[in-house]
Amino acid sequence: MGIGLWARWTAMHGVPRAYMAVHARRGDPLAKLIANHGRDGDPYPLMEQIRAHGPLMRTRFVWASVDHGVCKEVLRDKRFGVTAPSDMDLPRPLRALLRKTDPGVANPVEPPAMVIVNPPDHTRYRQLVAQSFTPRATDRLGARVAEVTAELIDGLAVRPNPDLIADFAMRLPVAIIAEILDLPAGSHDRLLEWGRCGAPLLDIGIGWKTYRKAIDGLRDTDDYFHEHIDRMRDGGASENPFSRMAADGTLTDRELAANAALIVGAGFETTVNLIGNGIALLLRHPDQLALLRDDPGLWPGAVEEILRLDSPVQMTARTASCDVEIAGHSISAGEMVGLMLGGANRDPEVFADPSTFDVTRVNAREHLAFASGIHACLGAALARIEGATALRALFEAFPELRLTEVPRRRGLVNLRGFSGLPAQLGTRRTVPADLHA
Repeated sequence: MGIGLWARWTAMHGVPRAYMAVHARRGDPLAKLIANHGRDGDPYPLMEQIRAHGPLMRTRFVWASVDHGVCKEVLRDKRFGVTAPSDMDLPRPLRALLRKTDPGVANPVEPPAMVIVNPPDHTRYRQLVAQSFTPRATDRLGARVAEVTAELIDGLAVRPNPDLIADFAMRLPVAIIAEILDLPAGSHDRLLEWGRCGAPLLDIGIGWKTYRKAIDGLRDTDDYFHEHIDRMRDGGASENPFSRMAADGTLTDRELAANAALIVGAGFETTVNLIGNGIALLLRHPDQLALLRDDPGLWPGAVEEILRLDSPVQMTARTASCDVEIAGHSISAGEMVGLMLGGANRDPEVFADPSTFDVTRVNAREHLAFASGIHACLGAALARIEGATALRALFEAFPELRLTEVPRRRGLVNLRGFSGLPAQLGTRRTVPADLHA
């Protein structure tokens, strides 16, 4: 399996990684963006180079856009779909290799995870998983977010020099994901490991060691989750939508596990990066933090501005299913369009002074941080609640909060966040009882 796994990495990441490196040296801004893997921590100058080529830029391997209108149009256009790794426009031997080397683990970016399948399978999966994110379910989970946040604030108070990623930002979404998947509290550390392992798989052109570690970690947790599925199937009636889905046999074990992995990967990454990026932005902009302290009603808008300015997920892609004309360009069937969400969220045609952090920005919610169309993030409303609740609680509880080290970026190109935020909390103040509003 080791040789097969290496071959799979070669096809999915190794060859694209080498290809991007070559074209990055030739000056292609998209290749430079992907090959860089976050080393300088700032992808936006390269996105502006792509913008300078117009609404759509043709590269040697895909079309690319940072244009808000183009990205939104492609995301919503039914003539575009997602493409599984084994179906990408790769040389035939590589496609065959991918089909033969499936490690058989629940991977958040491979079928049958709904993010990487098209209708009708996508429609079926989404309708079922959406039961966990109805307005009523989100309200219930929102109340739980407030409870967990209060518990985490109490925990921080006895750790005057915590890492706000490991000790706070990671802990909140893991607790909520456990609720969604009907997992016991004792599963939190395992879910954290699942999140850590699965996160790099959402990236492009990752190294061999990173890929192997990710798949090995997923294998262990995959075994655990299949045991959990068996328990849910034997448990009879339950109020939890995910347990009900398991009990009624609507989805196979592989389908359940893959979409659970997606909930873990997407729900974990979006919220961790939202909270972490928000902490860093607010500490760098004390004037904006002062506005929030004077008017807590601005917190929901502040979360939208954080999502816009420093999007947790920077890019996605769609493939044309037929010949399409977009922004005056003819895109042939089978051609892929790379959508730079982080750049679209800084489109000066939509957002005035787009590189300025402004928690009072009236149209911040027009961002595409949660994508759009049929693949828009199911948990967007919940992520917004988590972000607003956690950030408000943290800054109200610890008004003297400061970072003790320069924040460390994670070294990923698609998932934009910090690997750590070492901090000094200072004196604690009482947090308002009701943060879920």
